[in-house]
Amino acid sequence: MSTLYFTTDHEWIRVEDGIGTVGITDYAQQQLGDIVFVELPEAGRQAEKGGEIAVVESVKAASEVYAPVTGEIVEANAALVESPATVNESPGEDGWFFKIKIANPAELDEMMDQAAYDEFVAGLD
Repeated sequence: MSTLYFTTDHEWIRVEDGIGTVGITDYAQQQLGDIVFVELPEAGRQAEKGGEIAVVESVKAASEVYAPVTGEIVEANAALVESPATVNESPGEDGWFFKIKIANPAELDEMMDQAAYDEFVAGLD
């Protein structure tokens, strides 16, 4: 079974067996608008929690994607390079950015669950 966590920077991470799949939230993709380009990290790259790890560009703006946890990138979603609009169409599923081997699972305790994230987003409008 996987567990889903959220950051205040609007990234989500779905954790299964010590590997986290990371993407941006539906709220984030709505704020960005039509996504036209993504820059993904290479497998093997070390990521620091809160460090810039990927870039997403839309018709409105460019934005960084931050690593929600410390760890090693094990896979990037190469399909996004050819079809960046997948992030708009399926931000919580097919539009994931990368997978990371989590170095410190305790970092997940600092994140929000779905209910807390929904409340956080409601307070932004």
